[in-house]
Amino acid sequence: MVTHQPPIRIGVLGTHSSGKTTLLKPIQMELRGHGLTVARTGRLAKRAAAIGLPKMQHHTAASTEWIITQGIADEIAAAAQGADVVLVDRASFDVLAYYHAAFEHRGEHSHRLERERLRLLASTQAPKYDLLLATVLDPDEPIDKNRDYDHRYRVLVDHHVHRLLAGDKIPHQRVTSDHESKNLAIEHALQLCRREAAV
Repeated sequence: MVTHQPPIRIGVLGTHSSGKTTLLKPIQMELRGHGLTVARTGRLAKRAAAIGLPKMQHHTAASTEWIITQGIADEIAAAAQGADVVLVDRASFDVLAYYHAAFEHRGEHSHRLERERLRLLASTQAPKYDLLLATVLDPDEPIDKNRDYDHRYRVLVDHHVHRLLAGDKIPHQRVTSDHESKNLAIEHALQLCRREAAV
């Protein structure tokens, strides 16, 4: 990953209910405990739905573009407000994976030019991240019973997340549901921030 002047950017991506929040919370708390200003982006799909855009397996090119560009705007705002660290919930390739998974889930083909344009948009953001943590779906892990998740769609998103990262050779750290894997990812993020911020 490319090292930047502040803020330090850490992106998390992966299918829904695969442990992204459990990674971000302890990183955020620990860094704040060391006196760093931490901003956290997120809730993009809910915000998109609130303005009438589709989400999950109903994603379109428009909803995907909105989420990617809104995520970019949120990161810029966090940096402008002086955050030392920006934790990005749903880095750009995560959004692109949801898009590809939605079309595959529906048995549809997206337009080639739209695919290429969205991939280019997502790829412009990759060099900004000092660390990307990609969760790996564990189908045996329990999920929130209050959420109506389509299992096949979750699996497709997981597949596309890791396919996109591998295909574009984007440096990242895979994080499984194993406690040791999660702890290693959290410690990696903390060490990076301490080193770059000289905390």
